[in-house]
Amino acid sequence: MLDRLSERLSTFRGTPALHRQILGPPVLAFLPAVTLAAYWLGGERALLVAALLLPLLYALSALLVQNGDEPLDGHATLSDVNLRDRLIQALDAAVDDQNDTAHTSVCFAIEIDEFKTLEERYGRKAGEDIQAQTAERIADSLRGYDVIARVDPATFAVASAPMRQCDLETAIQMAARLQSAIEQPISIDNTTIYICSSIGFCLTSRAPANRGEAVLDAALVAMVEARRNGPSAMRAFTPEMRARIEARHSMIEDVASALDAGDIRPWFQPQISTDTGRVTGFEVLARWKHAVRGLVSPAEFLPAVEQAGMMERLGEAMLDHALTALRAWDQAGCKVPSIGVNFSTDELRNPQLCEKIKWELERHEIDPERLSIEILETVVATSDDDVITRNIAGLARMGCCIDLDDFGTGHASISSIRRFSVNRIKIDRSFVMKVDEDQEQKRMLAAILMMAERLDLETLAEGVETLGEHAVLSELGCGHVQGYGLARPMPFEETIDWIDRHEQKLTGASGTVQRPAQ
Repeated sequence: MLDRLSERLSTFRGTPALHRQILGPPVLAFLPAVTLAAYWLGGERALLVAALLLPLLYALSALLVQNGDEPLDGHATLSDVNLRDRLIQALDAAVDDQNDTAHTSVCFAIEIDEFKTLEERYGRKAGEDIQAQTAERIADSLRGYDVIARVDPATFAVASAPMRQCDLETAIQMAARLQSAIEQPISIDNTTIYICSSIGFCLTSRAPANRGEAVLDAALVAMVEARRNGPSAMRAFTPEMRARIEARHSMIEDVASALDAGDIRPWFQPQISTDTGRVTGFEVLARWKHAVRGLVSPAEFLPAVEQAGMMERLGEAMLDHALTALRAWDQAGCKVPSIGVNFSTDELRNPQLCEKIKWELERHEIDPERLSIEILETVVATSDDDVITRNIAGLARMGCCIDLDDFGTGHASISSIRRFSVNRIKIDRSFVMKVDEDQEQKRMLAAILMMAERLDLETLAEGVETLGEHAVLSELGCGHVQGYGLARPMPFEETIDWIDRHEQKLTGASGTVQRPAQ
């Protein structure tokens, strides 16, 4: 029993401190008593042996403690942080202790949010400094008996020493303390950097199995769930989390099969002129009709496509369908001036993008002016990638229209808009919503439209859902509108009938333009 207890204690970082209490200066008080007992039991010879050996044994014990693992202190560095194996040993010991004493431990998994973005923005050296300072801050927040380990470049794990009363509320308080310490501003080369962290945790009493590895894995599962709900989110492990993650992994596999089978298909949403009411274009939107789950939301499957590394492949399929649709509308006598296709960052980084687009346009016999390249404002606002810049400039020179999507959410500067040869801004839904009821919203939208007019940019408002919003946008001078209040996205097979019905409403109106019903 004593051997087992000693083994458990040695696993946690507080072991050297315990040895120092036993073998440190306080033990010197017992030396006179020990030597007296040796003389009383063995005479002068025993006294001599005790006097010679005890100081030697004391010195050797002190040396062993000095060479042992030291607990992390406030000056911890990355090289001081333990590895995953050491943490799992500590969790194994905590699980054993829980079975014997009913004491509970908790494992935290901590990730620096968007670490790759921080490293790209501030440089590798800054990334290393952020890692080091994060490790130090975590260590400063722990007790002497807790174990910290680094499991990934931007991910740390903590195993708390067993506690008599450790419940969910206690774990949440500990996680909040860790998060507060980590998210203090970091100063690097006179630059203040603000970081966020996602924390997942699992109590040993709630782990899926009585093994240290299972406790750590559960904490990492909770961390992934926190990251998806971040930034700065915290989540406790539940069995349902693992099921959701397994479902996402399964979706990644399904996405690959769906792309091969052509099950992810384009739907088309009309764009309408506020002056004439006529169709000025369509936007291509990817939709997936799953054999079992039915119509899957893009918010669900697009992250799976990105994780599978297939965004460029999806973009190629959508472009081909878009140009094919333009040809079909032309042949049917439908007047559709242009079509908008969303381009991902992966596509924009392809050095051969311009040549590929040119070839596709020639193959489908479509003029470049009829293709609108839709680029997220966040890409324009943050991109310093020369390849992306050259590609967008090359597409603009070719004659393609450049649409800045989700305008107002990515804080693109005016100089960036000019540098990327933007033709039209697509005003984000957040600026359109309730514009007919909220005067502050109306003033904000009016300022955006005035800026666009001064810069000679066309404008399109996304997410128009009511006649009131449509009317105000027209009044303020927004050139084009798009949204459920005009028409929902539809398969290609429905577009020609919709265009015919829409044209009939316009031509059948007596002196006024009738708007399509929702």
